[in-house]
Amino acid sequence: MGIHLEKTDAGGLIALRGTVDIACAAELKAFLLEALTPEAGVRISLDGATYLDVTALQLLWAAERQARRSGVPFRIEGQIPETVSTGIADAGFPPFFVSVQAA
Repeated sequence: MGIHLEKTDAGGLIALRGTVDIACAAELKAFLLEALTPEAGVRISLDGATYLDVTALQLLWAAERQARRSGVPFRIEGQIPETVSTGIADAGFPPFFVSVQAA
């Protein structure tokens, strides 16, 4: 459970596992800011996530907007678990996650 940041030559990979909610918000924000560097892209893995609350979704949305403004590649990698997809839809974020995943 939690958030892990792996930095590689291909950019940062932030892996979200288990429940990611307001209790993890400061850690997620710090990892997103660290990964949002001009020389590398940001990749988000939701494969291991079971639940993202609206705070986590808002942080991801804001990071993607900042990455786009800064010209930093940002994408969701792998599969989005069904429980997470349902939460994304309930919060009104599906168009964002579909467009980012396809990028």
